[in-house]
Amino acid sequence: MNQNPIRYTIASEVFGNYPGYVRGVVVANDIRNGDSPAALVQMLREAEAGLRARLKPDAVAQDPRIASWREAYRAFGAKPSEFRPSMEAMARRVLKNNEIPSISTLVDIGNVLSLRRLVPAGGHAIGTLTQDIALRPATGEEEFVAFGSEVMEHPLPGEIVFVEGNTVLTRRWTWRQARHTLIVPETTALELNVDGLPPVTPVEVEEICREAMELIGRFCGGNMRYELLTQQNPSMQLS
Repeated sequence: MNQNPIRYTIASEVFGNYPGYVRGVVVANDIRNGDSPAALVQMLREAEAGLRARLKPDAVAQDPRIASWREAYRAFGAKPSEFRPSMEAMARRVLKNNEIPSISTLVDIGNVLSLRRLVPAGGHAIGTLTQDIALRPATGEEEFVAFGSEVMEHPLPGEIVFVEGNTVLTRRWTWRQARHTLIVPETTALELNVDGLPPVTPVEVEEICREAMELIGRFCGGNMRYELLTQQNPSMQLS
């Protein structure tokens, strides 16, 4: 893993424009990834079943946890019917009776948490990072190559992006990830983001972070810590 100190910051504009927003960050090092064991795949199937039991397909957009993200997307100029927040896209897939494929242990853990709590929960491999990372409004000059694509894109000015320097790691806040920090079987260090907009509270985000650490420890080993990034605490040392 890169040994240069790396800071992780959320811009003041994000907190100012989206009151009550909080991001939990779980940092895990010396972990092992790979194919998910049967017990974790079963957790994923149970999370899918739990979502189907409590949410109807025709009520997805009205669910308070999803509606708050749809409104946030509208606020920075993204049509939520065209660019769905990550957990909404996953929920709609599950409610059509499709299974979420098992990708790897670390990815599956994030998906379990996202389905259980209906919040965005996504991880990034951090071993390749060389610059500070941030969640901030885009200038429009940043560069983005989506996972599975070779096409260079530029975010729209004002779009919320997660970046390393001028390289976009995730477009539209929680929409699509770049290949640069993609979690792969060889990943040994990651940071997992847990995003909360009201009605999700900081207390719940903290609970999800602790749950994430329990699952990572159980299935991947390693050592972990977490921190909440809030308007009062907008920055942390990542490494």
